[in-house]
Amino acid sequence: MSHTRRTKSRERALQALYQIDVAATDLDEALARFWPSFEPVEREVREGAEELVRGVAAHRREIDETIEQVSTNWRMDRMAKVDRNVLRLAVFELRWRSDVPVKVCINEAIELGKKYGSESSAAFVNGVLDRIATALPEARRGDGHGR
Repeated sequence: MSHTRRTKSRERALQALYQIDVAATDLDEALARFWPSFEPVEREVREGAEELVRGVAAHRREIDETIEQVSTNWRMDRMAKVDRNVLRLAVFELRWRSDVPVKVCINEAIELGKKYGSESSAAFVNGVLDRIATALPEARRGDGHGR
C-alpha cells in the first residue's frame, strides 16, 4: 500500500475509533454506519482502515494498559477522545504491525494529533509514544525512535 493510502487508512481508522468510542456501539454496526458518510472510499483505504480498527479492538485491553502505564497522571477515561484513539491506533501499530517502522508510527500519530486534536495533542501523543517505543525490543526499534 502506498504511503498516501496508508495515511488515509490511519485517518479513517481514527475517525471510526472515535465514533465507536463516543457511541459505544458494536464494532460491525459502527463500521457499517461509518462508511456511507465517506463514500466513495478506495477499496485499499477502506480495507486498511478496517484492519487497523479491528486490530485495535482485538487488543484494546492490552493497548489501554500499555498507554496507562506510561501516561503519568492520565487515566484513559480522562484523556481527550481524539488523543486516546490516536494513541490506541499508534500502539497497535507499534506492537502488532512490525512492517511499519517505529518512527513512522510515531510521526503519523503526531500528525493525526495535530490535525484532529487540541493544541497540546501532538506533544502529549509524542511523549506517550516515545516512552512506549523505548520499552519495545531493540530489534523492533531499529535505528531509533521518536522525533
